[in-house]
Amino acid sequence: MKILVAVKRVIDYNVQIRVKEDGSGVHTDNVKMSTNPPDDNAIEESVKLKESGKAKEVIAVTVGEEKAQETVRKALAVGVDRGIHIKTENYIEPLGVAKLLKKIVEKEKPDIIFMGKQAIDDDCNQTGQMLSSLLGWPQGTFASKIEVKDKTIQVTREVDEGLETIEINLPAIVTCDLRLNEPRYASLPNIMKAKKKPIEQLIAKDLGVDISNRIQQLKVEEPPKRKGGVKVANVAELVSKLKNEAKVI
Repeated sequence: MKILVAVKRVIDYNVQIRVKEDGSGVHTDNVKMSTNPPDDNAIEESVKLKESGKAKEVIAVTVGEEKAQETVRKALAVGVDRGIHIKTENYIEPLGVAKLLKKIVEKEKPDIIFMGKQAIDDDCNQTGQMLSSLLGWPQGTFASKIEVKDKTIQVTREVDEGLETIEINLPAIVTCDLRLNEPRYASLPNIMKAKKKPIEQLIAKDLGVDISNRIQQLKVEEPPKRKGGVKVANVAELVSKLKNEAKVI
């Protein structure tokens, strides 16, 4: 079994995001970057399946600028076998990423594609579903538990009512939730070994797909500051405010 895991380089989740003065985006210069957290869960699950003997090879793929290789290199240090970097200097929307991943899938022919359920920088939650549609593969989204069988994969997923367990045929796409596992840290010896593992670099425009953006970003603004709460003297006043001011009852 071969596993392809898609990873994305984003601003580290501990960094305070600063919007540019002209509203054209957020500051990324001299800002700490890291792997998208749900993608770390996808990497961990892939490596676990390899360690259990259910997978023979795990490949990490990313789309982005030259520095995006750092994300692939981190995956290699955790236990991924080899990496693929699709180089592009411009931002690519989820549909464009899905089209590029489809080209890699046609070449590598994996049995399972793992990726994070969404990226913390844009919260789109679209790439996995779009890739599923392009390939015609079944999908298990928001996975919090996975069990791989011979020709199927059982996915426990988060839904509004609680948990739902589905079984889908392979090949399949699984988008991973943060509850799926606890990602490991790369040890120093493995980091040194990762430097010798191969990363194949491809140019996005050479893959023959239309990755032009279809959405124009007009302006980026910081969310409004929350107003302080008020104290009420009794239940009657609380009900009155909920009914007349908040209009929630």
